Amino acid sequence: MTGSYPFLKGHGTRNDFVLLPDHDGSVHGDLAAERVRALCDRRGGIGADGVLRVVRRDDRWFMDYRNADGSVAEMCGNGIRVFARHLVDEGLEQTGHPLLIDTRDGVKNVTVDAGADGRDGRVTVDMGVPRLLGATRVAVGERRWDAVHVDVGNPHAVAFVDDLADAGPLREAPDHDPERYPDGVNVEFVVRRGEHHVAMRVHERGSGETQACGTGACAVMVAAAEADGAGPDVDYRVDQPGGPLTIRRTEGGRVLMTGPAVIVARGTTDL
Repeated sequence: MTGSYPFLKGHGTRNDFVLLPDHDGSVHGDLAAERVRALCDRRGGIGADGVLRVVRRDDRWFMDYRNADGSVAEMCGNGIRVFARHLVDEGLEQTGHPLLIDTRDGVKNVTVDAGADGRDGRVTVDMGVPRLLGATRVAVGERRWDAVHVDVGNPHAVAFVDDLADAGPLREAPDHDPERYPDGVNVEFVVRRGEHHVAMRVHERGSGETQACGTGACAVMVAAAEADGAGPDVDYRVDQPGGPLTIRRTEGGRVLMTGPAVIVARGTTDL
């Protein structure tokens, strides 16, 4: 496309995104991978871990999410909180009642708390029922770890380690089973901090190591709760470099993720 168009910049626990309002789908259409890469470029573009296109489909909003490398992703936990925050800030939806937001992983139920001034409340997302899919392995260089395969709409490999520094700088994607993960996998390295309290680092497929990952935090909580034998309705605190999230698994196995979401800038671009 040519010409300038509006954008917003937001983040959830410092996992940051470029938002492209495109309510009738006429401005951006099918986002080209090279344009997503240009927008996410931290030197020559706006800079982000991914792009959220905001589209209205019939009676619902659709979150068209792309990773920083331009690849399409099924779901983004931090991204959907920022997406919902944008809808509320613009008066397109209201706080205090569930929003139904469509994603490639189905419709998600999202609630934005009003907060002190109506703009700083936390956002809770019903992420559905994750699936524990057995043992796997991941590796960085010569180091290898057992991991747990967890599907949260997108694939995760959760490895419990002795120290978060063990994986090194994570400049490249950790090695993984290509037959189990033909399209790549998000890899979480996790340490325990206390009862129902863990900390993690993540390498996201298509984006690299990020400050936070919402679906990753949910996968980590499920893996930790399963290992702990924890029952339903127990809050886990999941610390990430960008800040903590609160994750709860319900009696029915659904996972609720709660955390902040902030819009920090808006403007126009011709990238």
